[in-house]
Amino acid sequence: MTQIEYITVREFYNDNKSRLKLSLLTSENGFSRRITKSDTHRPGLALAGFVELFTYDRVQVLGNTEIRYLRTLSEEKIIESIKRFIEFEIPCIIVTNDNKLPPYFIQVATRRYISILSTPLTTTNLIHLMGDYLDLKFALVTSIHASLVDVYGVGLLVTGRSGIGKSEVALDLVERGHRLVADDVVVITRTADDVLTGKGTDLYEHHIELRGVGIIDVKKIFGIRGVRIRKRIEAEIHLVDWDSKTTYDRTGLDQSNVTILGVTIPQIILPINPGKNMTVICETIAMNQLLKLYGFDTAKEFNRRLKEHIKHKKIGKADPKAKSFLKDFE
Repeated sequence: MTQIEYITVREFYNDNKSRLKLSLLTSENGFSRRITKSDTHRPGLALAGFVELFTYDRVQVLGNTEIRYLRTLSEEKIIESIKRFIEFEIPCIIVTNDNKLPPYFIQVATRRYISILSTPLTTTNLIHLMGDYLDLKFALVTSIHASLVDVYGVGLLVTGRSGIGKSEVALDLVERGHRLVADDVVVITRTADDVLTGKGTDLYEHHIELRGVGIIDVKKIFGIRGVRIRKRIEAEIHLVDWDSKTTYDRTGLDQSNVTILGVTIPQIILPINPGKNMTVICETIAMNQLLKLYGFDTAKEFNRRLKEHIKHKKIGKADPKAKSFLKDFE
């Protein structure tokens, strides 16, 4: 499990220059400063003089409110406000809506090696887009030996011992019209909203290793429809060797779970034995997971019906539907 400690302002600028429509108002001398937090801050109170709770170690966003406040000040007060604000070790400043800063602001920021960036985006749009980027950059990351396939829109993480058939299951699912995300090594990221997202490594992306065949390029063989770059992980299918002495869940009422990076997802332990169609079972697991997302749990519904049936039998009530089958000799 890893998590980066910081990114430089240069990396942030290069990654987001086009996406956030950024332009640099100062020199590049501030590009070596570090961004260490995924949160952003609007420094209205700090500009007004209240700096006791100023979270200066975040990217500072100046929107219409902050700029209009500065415009209400006299020249002397503007200089005082900016001096007080700029003395903190700020990573960088972003001005939204293409607002114009007082020339003194740019001069003193340049002297302090603090980059000021400008964007035509609104403050709301900027914070939303920038938040997604920073959340992903500072997210917890781990890598596991598995395959990840998008089956009917459900991200299925297929795990198990080496050589048990994870890649073969993934390949068969792709052949049936589903989409490969990653094989062999799945890089899993936990975002701020406790969502697990998986993708492949840059080098091995969309390749599958088949014992006896070698490495194949799924994207080249099956086309773009057979792959996707990343997918949310919603369930784990753990393949195990069949053991006649082991009792496996047969009703679905005893739902197993697995925790990855602190996030708990359903886990289906699937024993493998000759003749079992693993691909169809994986498709069924995905569809059953979709039913649960829509509020219908088959195991719980069957258990409810079973209890009602037992209750009716105890009080002597026959199932009225059973009579219609008494003369059916098919």
